[in-house]
Parts: sequence; C-alpha cells; structure tokens
Amino acid sequence: MEWYFPVLIGALGGLVRSLFGVMKSIERDEPIKKWYFAITVLIAAFIGGALGNLFGADYRVAGITGFVGTDILENVTKASFGGSIALKKT
Repeated sequence: MEWYFPVLIGALGGLVRSLFGVMKSIERDEPIKKWYFAITVLIAAFIGGALGNLFGADYRVAGITGFVGTDILENVTKASFGGSIALKKT
C-alpha cells in the first residue's frame, strides 16, 4: 500500500465527521466555521495516515482513526482548556 493512501482515507474519515458537525450547526442555526472544518480534515488526514502507515493496516483502520482520532482530540482539548465534563446523577 502506498504511503498516501492511508492519508487520503484518514482525511475521508475526518471529512465524514466534519460533515456531521456541519449538519449539527445547520440544525442549531449556528454559523459554520470554515477554518475549523478545514483543520479537522487536515488533522484527520495526519492521524489516519500516521496510524495507517505505522501499523501497516488496511484502509479501514486509517478511516476509523481519522474519524475517531479527531473526536478524541477535540474532547480532550475541550476538557483541558475551558470545557467541562459533567456527570449526571442517577
């Protein structure tokens, strides 16, 4: 497998995740941040490509890591810098 194939598939995973965010913004009538969209796809390409090439796995691993990896990074960033994690009482 060529080195760029996992990068493209990782970017595709990030693109799918970003499109979910765009749909959520449209539904909430919030402005769409184009720079945030682009950065998310680029980071997903990096994560998917790095892990896909590192482990020599098939294209599905690159796509999943592109999708999930950016979500994990976003949640860690929100929790570390001003976000909060609220636990519901049962």
